[in-house]
Amino acid sequence: MSDTATLATPVPGVPEDAGDGARPTQLLPLSQLARISAYWLGLTAIDAAVGLFVTNRLEFEGLVPHDDVGKSMLVIGVWAAIIGILIQPTVGYISDFTVSRWGRRKPYIVFGSLFDVVFLLGIAMGSSVLMLAGFMLLLSVSTNIARGPFQGYVPDLVAEPQVGLASGMVGLMQVVGNVTGFLLVSISVSLGVMELSLVAVAIVEVVTMASVVLRVGKGLPPKPRHGKSWTRIAREAWATDILRERSYVWLLVSRLLFLTAGSLLVNFVVIYLGRSFGMEQVQANEMYVAILVVVVLANVVAILPSSKVSDRVGRKPLIYVACVGGAVGAAIIAVTPSIPIALVGAALFGAANGTFLAVDWALMTDIIPRASAGRYMGMSNVATGSATPISIAIGGIVLDLVSGSGNDPFSPRAVFLMAVALFAVAAVTLRPVVEPRRGAGGMLEAAAAA
Repeated sequence: MSDTATLATPVPGVPEDAGDGARPTQLLPLSQLARISAYWLGLTAIDAAVGLFVTNRLEFEGLVPHDDVGKSMLVIGVWAAIIGILIQPTVGYISDFTVSRWGRRKPYIVFGSLFDVVFLLGIAMGSSVLMLAGFMLLLSVSTNIARGPFQGYVPDLVAEPQVGLASGMVGLMQVVGNVTGFLLVSISVSLGVMELSLVAVAIVEVVTMASVVLRVGKGLPPKPRHGKSWTRIAREAWATDILRERSYVWLLVSRLLFLTAGSLLVNFVVIYLGRSFGMEQVQANEMYVAILVVVVLANVVAILPSSKVSDRVGRKPLIYVACVGGAVGAAIIAVTPSIPIALVGAALFGAANGTFLAVDWALMTDIIPRASAGRYMGMSNVATGSATPISIAIGGIVLDLVSGSGNDPFSPRAVFLMAVALFAVAAVTLRPVVEPRRGAGGMLEAAAAA
């Protein structure tokens, strides 16, 4: 049987009671784990590239007055966040019940990815703030249609012994995706053809999507609808029963806070270099690449060891370490007058982010009800997908308030100090999360409790 035939084949080792949420029992080949993780590269590259692209357009190309940069980022960020919050869990839960020869997740992944390409090209050609905002909001619709079901697709496929490894690979590919998006924009700025960066990132997403859809199995079978309409199912995605999963809800809050703090650092670096250090656009983007290299190396060093350690000592201790490291790194970047010292802070943040990416996804898959993975992972990815627009929104407010008070060079530093606070609160909100014990017994108890 050819690899392409896996469009219509189940994952080996799926138990007979898979519809009730049992995890697959047979280990996946490393090649399939890599393909699944690679799609995260495509999705994350979109977030990174679009965020940096729009920041460059607003800050350096005069699309809006200097004092309105933060306001423009706020408006775009708020609406993109609202769209993600509404669409992702809803479509993810609908996919739990979807019947198709491709399985319950793949049709949404294909549809969302193809429309991502269209809207990325629209952003690339946007000549005004209105056009940029319009196509960014359309992109938020399409990419969240793909993300919600894909979040549920991964738990459909991964056996419990591979959760730590899969989480580490997902984290690694998210780092590579960020690097891909940021580098494409920074290099294209230096070449004077910034628009080509979004064409390139669209190609990356299509390639990684095709690798998953054509070469990876269908996953778990759909849940029975029992005569329920699709409208009723969509409403059920927002039913209050989800609040009974207290560990899940608190982990969702902690994840949102951590990722928003990290996004504040990432999305305001170019403005930080321009306002706090007086760099022009090309110089700021070149220095951005240098900072990115430091962050990425620290990420890569931390990811796989963290995922292995978490299999032995648990996920929460590693997330606490990540919160502390992120806060210290952000504080150093915020107060230092020196770029070399800022690179030290960037390295600490990179290691913290790598640890978090390696462990948080694994903890989320440990505690969610398996049969409704699309709903729960779709809701969890609200934190992932909304972190960037929320950070742009609140960071934009701080940027304009501080700049408007006559302290323009300090305005991005104030944004980074806000990140310190968010890392601290992320650690506090992790405390109520009850982590399942490692091993088959503990995982079975968690599944029964769900």
